[in-house]
Amino acid sequence: MSSSKHSKELRRLALSVLQPGFVGTEAPEWVLRAIRDGLSSVVLFTRNIASPEQLARLTSQLRAENPALIIAIDEEAGDVTRIESATGSTRPGNFALGAVDDPELTESVARDLGRQLHAAGVSLDYAPSVDVNSNPDNPIIGVRSFGIDSAVVSRHTTAWVRGLQSAGVAACAKHFPGHGDVAVDSHHGLPSYDAGLDQIAAQALPPFRAALDAGVRAVMSGHLLVPAYDPDRPATLSHRILNGLLREELGFDGLIVTDAIEMGAVTHRYGIDGATVKAIAAGADAICVGGENAEEATAELLAGALADAVSRGELAEARLAEAADRVQAFADWSIDLGRAVPVNPISGDIGFTAARRAVRLSGSVHDTLPLAAPPHVVELVPTTNLAIGKETPWGVAAPLRERLPGTTFVRVHHQELTARSAVLEDYALAPAAGRPMVIVVRDASRHAWMGRALADLAKARPDAIVVEMGLPGGPALGAVQIFTHGATAAAGVAAAEVLAGAR
Repeated sequence: MSSSKHSKELRRLALSVLQPGFVGTEAPEWVLRAIRDGLSSVVLFTRNIASPEQLARLTSQLRAENPALIIAIDEEAGDVTRIESATGSTRPGNFALGAVDDPELTESVARDLGRQLHAAGVSLDYAPSVDVNSNPDNPIIGVRSFGIDSAVVSRHTTAWVRGLQSAGVAACAKHFPGHGDVAVDSHHGLPSYDAGLDQIAAQALPPFRAALDAGVRAVMSGHLLVPAYDPDRPATLSHRILNGLLREELGFDGLIVTDAIEMGAVTHRYGIDGATVKAIAAGADAICVGGENAEEATAELLAGALADAVSRGELAEARLAEAADRVQAFADWSIDLGRAVPVNPISGDIGFTAARRAVRLSGSVHDTLPLAAPPHVVELVPTTNLAIGKETPWGVAAPLRERLPGTTFVRVHHQELTARSAVLEDYALAPAAGRPMVIVVRDASRHAWMGRALADLAKARPDAIVVEMGLPGGPALGAVQIFTHGATAAAGVAAAEVLAGAR
């Protein structure tokens, strides 16, 4: 083979293992050109979605270049949503489903989501998160997990995978080998899961085994150090973890896709191009990129880095070809999966039904609810991690105002409390004088400032109703506590219905 022909083939192989994102609600010319040159996958985010009709047009435009193109989306439902980022998810997330603990309900919710994605032309969903959230200080998983117990997470992983794939969309179990027992956000730094082999086998791996048994054909690697297996390299870059553990021990022969390769956990040490090469060398088959770096230059940089690494002998061409073959095999399988299922309309209400079932109450419920008058709602707003769209609305005040006209509300951020000590008195307590007060928090036990503000408000108003929309924890404060197990739009409606007596 001539040098120019070989270079062209290397570039085609390199492009085929990338799963890049892009900006816009129409496919840019560079993406269409890259598909013609060998790009086998793309991934969609909020910025690519304006409506179901537009999304279907976009996926049709992309597939006109390659009918077998893998079109992925990072759609967990729950707090991490792309298709409903502007309004909040109408389906509860994993933690709420785990709280209900009805696998048939979980399967129905996932099937409902799958039908919506299938109708829009999506073939791969980077979900579910099958991490066991065993560390309550975990800043990145939290309510994205089905729970803190491995058995609960495993049975709902099975249900979710079956539900989504029964609707014609491939699932992807993440973040291997388990991102639940860490205290660092891998978007910014390198977390470490310091458990021993026996604990990892008992705690983190069972949900992945359940996903494989349920028929999952894609697994996403996590950017975390697991010293029991590899003390030097994060899982995404570790041959011992991707090949030794996932391939050989667990017997997985499907597609291994990386978590977003631009995340700080891997780029701070290796750079985005170095991390890409090391991930493929370690056994990954596809590189997710573009949550943040979504321009043509990044895709070209990574394709060039892979081709150059082969030319320099740093990456075996056979390994790159094997990864490309796995991508193609997955594409063929996912197309068959989609063709086997007719496009069905979504039910429209299963998400709200599930969210209502996830609500839990404690305290003097019968003496306090429903509210006798429109309340003043105080929402304490945390800074969320990068997986959750900053534009995604959440809370109880808006749906409650629809049900109880006259409801007023204020949103308080940490920065406001730090800048002025009288904020709570002026904007929370004073407007609530002579009226019911509702305090809405999100992971109050994980945010010290929020816990303090909640305690101060509850001390001044022990009759207040507290709505926790994150992980339950900490002391019971207020007259009544309402736990929604997630901050979706569906969860906000469910809590508002309880407060207004609509249920």
